[in-house]
Amino acid sequence: MSKNAYARNIMELVTASWEANASKVVARYTDADDSWLDVTGAEFAEHVAAVAKGLIARGIGPGDAVGIMCRTRYEWTVLDFAIWSAGALPVPIYDTSSASQIDWITSDAEVALVFVETQAHAALARSVAADGESPLTTVEVIDDGALEVLAAEGTGVADAVLAERRTAAGPDDVATIIYTSGTTGRPKGVRLTHFNYTRHVKGIQDELHPVLFEPGASTVLFLTLAHSLARLVEVALVASGTVVGFCPDTTKLVPYLGSFKPTLVLAVPRVFEKVYNSAEQKAAAGGRVKVFRWAAKQAIDYSKALDAPGGVPLALALRHKLAYTLVLSKIMAVLGGRAHFAISGSAPLGERLGHFYRGLGINVMEGYGLTETNAASHVNRPGLSKIGTVGKPLPGIEVKVADDGEILMRGDQLFAGYHHNHEATEAAMVDGWFASGDIGTQDEDGYLTITGRKKEIIVTAGGKNVAPAVLEDRLRAYPLVSQCVVVGDGKPYIAALVTLDAEALPGWLAGKGYPEMTVAEAAKDERVLAHLDKAVSRANTAVSRAESIRKFEIVTDDFTVANGYLTPSLKVKRAAVLTAYGDRIEQMYAGGTRD
Repeated sequence: MSKNAYARNIMELVTASWEANASKVVARYTDADDSWLDVTGAEFAEHVAAVAKGLIARGIGPGDAVGIMCRTRYEWTVLDFAIWSAGALPVPIYDTSSASQIDWITSDAEVALVFVETQAHAALARSVAADGESPLTTVEVIDDGALEVLAAEGTGVADAVLAERRTAAGPDDVATIIYTSGTTGRPKGVRLTHFNYTRHVKGIQDELHPVLFEPGASTVLFLTLAHSLARLVEVALVASGTVVGFCPDTTKLVPYLGSFKPTLVLAVPRVFEKVYNSAEQKAAAGGRVKVFRWAAKQAIDYSKALDAPGGVPLALALRHKLAYTLVLSKIMAVLGGRAHFAISGSAPLGERLGHFYRGLGINVMEGYGLTETNAASHVNRPGLSKIGTVGKPLPGIEVKVADDGEILMRGDQLFAGYHHNHEATEAAMVDGWFASGDIGTQDEDGYLTITGRKKEIIVTAGGKNVAPAVLEDRLRAYPLVSQCVVVGDGKPYIAALVTLDAEALPGWLAGKGYPEMTVAEAAKDERVLAHLDKAVSRANTAVSRAESIRKFEIVTDDFTVANGYLTPSLKVKRAAVLTAYGDRIEQMYAGGTRD
């Protein structure tokens, strides 16, 4: 289809939605008491227009880059759409960014004005602005009323001026520059056009229509808006009139889910794991862990039977109904009680959790994509899901798998190149196809399964190629494990570094009847090590003997964004971990294997 068949730009999409839902609640955010405040389509449009006029009054012109450094909150989205309304392009910056990262992004994207959330963020940004060579000159603080000040400054800007700016950008104009969080090297600025969004949103609306447009459709958005996935989701939700609840503090996510009662849960696998693990630990603390595990098994078996030729046997259906009454309904209540759709991305969910949640009555649609494909290239559809895969390509995207297993893609959503980095853009393309760097397989129906990262393939001393993600994902599913990094490049066998989940540890110990311990004490406790041995053995059942983990070591400091071992999108920076723990890894191999 011609580009003219789609909205001219992002603001044409969302403005139409606000007009259609003028009196309907389309967004909610919390006050200081954690009570939800409603925003109608008309109010949302009014907020955005007022801030956009303020930007115009400030001298922000078409094509100017404006930075946003903030957690996921209503004000971020108002700013995002206000910047687009002014004809400019928003440049997201992770709220966890350092001064050097702020410096790189604002310099590369030529950002003169940045909006930050807090005074702490402002101090970092102003230290960058103080450098005479930085293009950054102005730092505004959202917590200090920056949006209200802008709205006041823009009262003299005519509606006609705003309308002209809002409609000026065309399909091929760059809408935003998103800097990859990057597991290695300096972040690259991914240039995404308005057409990349308008085409993608139309395809998502068509394929996920029951999810986005059912009566009362709603979700809590907590994924960081500096990441491409949350950004695409933001535009798709607002353009669809789906009610969006903003959760800036992820420690409050569970109570927010309970009070908001979403129909759709958007999350990363770690959230789904934590909900499951917390429920298991709560059951263990109450002496009901066997009942919980029995109920979980009924949920998984029930889900698997849905795909079987004969359907669900009557005896299983009855057991599942009892399990729901005793246990599963309580987990549904934690998620608000109304959720029947979930979308999982960023990392593999795993078949066990996929079946478990479907057994609860939640259709978990796992997806996949990269910033360069505008976040989502694949997703499972309602009623057309294959658990364990990331689904089929979304409309507008073509996919093929190279001879070496690398996933190649092209299509309408493909980025317009890396900002100021032609060499990297050329290197990422293979005969017109974007080389994803991921490896996988595609079945006869077009469903894609991701098996790992091409650059992370481990080649043992014996010449065996090992994809670490398979083992890491399975071991991370164990309640006590927070992170796992499989190693063994050039070594005689595969080993792993494991970190413990400090939040889960107390409940896990209590459930086992063990005394309280610190993470450091647990790392040396033979009982804990024995349980982890069993978890490793279970993970090893997914691979051959030559690919299995033969030894592991517990690292007492978890891998986090703060200490530099996780990206803001919660991917492990493998190179950083291998460098920092190089001596520990060598010592692990020097000691031989446990078996």
